[in-house]
Amino acid sequence: MSAQAAGIRQNWLVRTWVESRLVLVGLVLAFWTLLPLYHMAVLSITPVRDAVQGRLWPENPTLDNYRTVFRGGHFFLANFWLQLWNSVLVALAVMLLTLLIATAASFAIGRLKFRYGHFVANTALFTYLIPAAFLAVPLYKTMSVYDMTNSRLALILTMVSFATPYAIWVLRQYADNIPHELDEAAKVDGATPLQIFVRVYIPLITPALVAIGTYALLLAWNEYLYAFLLISSESLHTLPVALGYFLSSDDSPWALLMATAIIYSLPPAALYYSVRRYMVTGLTSGSVKT
Repeated sequence: MSAQAAGIRQNWLVRTWVESRLVLVGLVLAFWTLLPLYHMAVLSITPVRDAVQGRLWPENPTLDNYRTVFRGGHFFLANFWLQLWNSVLVALAVMLLTLLIATAASFAIGRLKFRYGHFVANTALFTYLIPAAFLAVPLYKTMSVYDMTNSRLALILTMVSFATPYAIWVLRQYADNIPHELDEAAKVDGATPLQIFVRVYIPLITPALVAIGTYALLLAWNEYLYAFLLISSESLHTLPVALGYFLSSDDSPWALLMATAIIYSLPPAALYYSVRRYMVTGLTSGSVKT
């Protein structure tokens, strides 16, 4: 065997060994990630009376738990559809308000050269130095002063205040990659700042808008602490708070809890897979498309 062939074989063996280790690490991580989801799925099709047996697969798998959830056939699920609607309403409102505020702010800071704009944008990130849980009492007090407790609006405004600083920062970073010559060309053609914002700026930052919108929606969709703290009426609760009801009983119906959790996880999963190709689209390639 020639030296060249031996070198090629050695490089192939080294590459195969490295790739094998990466595959092994990936399999371990995949197993660690999917194991809880597997247990959720198994429990969701396990009869309620057999949920504490801890089997890897139920002896008598059934879809009765899902039928119970959809029909509201349990005390904890009496307002399932109403609470699911509350979650959808809050999540969509938070997403739209966050996108509206963050898009306008990033445009004013990056394109209109708003005075002290960069300072304001960077300072907003310092709000994340304080854990969100520490702000629960001050925010509750603020909402009480303005008589906004026990309303979906209080929860929406709270979630928007948490999502907006990060959204502004991300959109501003994306916008910095957009050539300013595009704005100048639009101005030469007689475009106003509003027209530049609508017809130039927003189309070019669409991938960032999709990513930020998804982030804001999921932030509100999964929120439990502030939904529990700011809203006291059961009819106004979001579904994460309703899921917490199951933990208040000594004999919790875990199978129903897992079925409800899986149903609740389907909308964000569907949203992610429907927009994932937009989330990885670069702004540079987007700016030269015709």
